[in-house]
Amino acid sequence: MLLSTLPNVEGYRIRKYGPLVAAEAVMGTNIFRDFFAKVRDVVGGRSGAFQGALADARELILREIQTQAEAAGCNAVIGIDIDYGEVSGSGKTMLMVAVQGTAVFIEPA
Repeated sequence: MLLSTLPNVEGYRIRKYGPLVAAEAVMGTNIFRDFFAKVRDVVGGRSGAFQGALADARELILREIQTQAEAAGCNAVIGIDIDYGEVSGSGKTMLMVAVQGTAVFIEPA
């Protein structure tokens, strides 16, 4: 399955437009990730724990939109938009990843 952020794919023509496909993932982090992320905020550097959680969430929802596109008889998703966010409350941090795109059936031009 081809996934693209572009509205079309060079060398292919869109034979059929399918539905909008979308998925969201909200993933909790644990107290140790939160603590070490706050330390990284102070001293600088990248937070591997948060990066890993975001990568896992992104992969999960990309697989989900592929499943939706296949169910609609499509072989690609174009115009993909991925959004990230963070929700904090009660001392806990939740990471959000949302994706949407248009399912299409493409064929070589």
